[in-house]
Amino acid sequence: MPSTPLFYQPDLALSHLTPEESHHTIHVLRLRVGDAIEVTDGLGTLASAELTSTESRIAGFRILKSQKTPKREPGIHLAIAPTKNIDRMEWLVEKCTEIGVGRITFVRCKTSERPSIPLERLQKLALSAMKQSRQAWLPVLADMTPFKEFIGLVKEPQRFIAYVDTSNPDLLSALLRPTGDRVLLIGPEGDFTAEELKLALDAGFKKVSLGPNRLRTETAGLVGAVVMTTSVK
Repeated sequence: MPSTPLFYQPDLALSHLTPEESHHTIHVLRLRVGDAIEVTDGLGTLASAELTSTESRIAGFRILKSQKTPKREPGIHLAIAPTKNIDRMEWLVEKCTEIGVGRITFVRCKTSERPSIPLERLQKLALSAMKQSRQAWLPVLADMTPFKEFIGLVKEPQRFIAYVDTSNPDLLSALLRPTGDRVLLIGPEGDFTAEELKLALDAGFKKVSLGPNRLRTETAGLVGAVVMTTSVK
């Protein structure tokens, strides 16, 4: 039996879907008044509802019951220098959304291959992935942020930077503590500069390895995200 379709409305008090979601409801799924739907605000609330109107190309709804999904603890933050091929970042955003990453920041490093990102498109992909995986929390996507500025903005107590050298024998999974929000910083294919590494270490980041294999940027991002979401001692 197919599941009840899930829609996104950031302000549930409006009692109608956004124009884009309304179009999907009325013209793609061809739902009718009285049909059951679910609606989330992307901030943890998941509501069971029924359609009350499909006039004027806007889908109205009435909430029957709602529940609040607690925010994931500890919080998961992935910071990554985007690849030149934006398709790889699109894939990463989708997968990170599906596994419950709470925040993704795109960082501009000195050796970054891409100076900007299509943030609006990536946000739409995250929204689609949230609905497809039937979650109630939409990850926050932060636009391209210069490395030094990003370091100054970090608030998570558990801070890690994926950087492998002879003085870095520790796996990320071995250093994670069960409490305290987590952030992992993944660099560009040209890696971090010595200055960037020093800035991170001075700000409390710890160098970590993600395993014995050499990984593409987007693969490293996903592996790190999976480890942070599943490794609790």
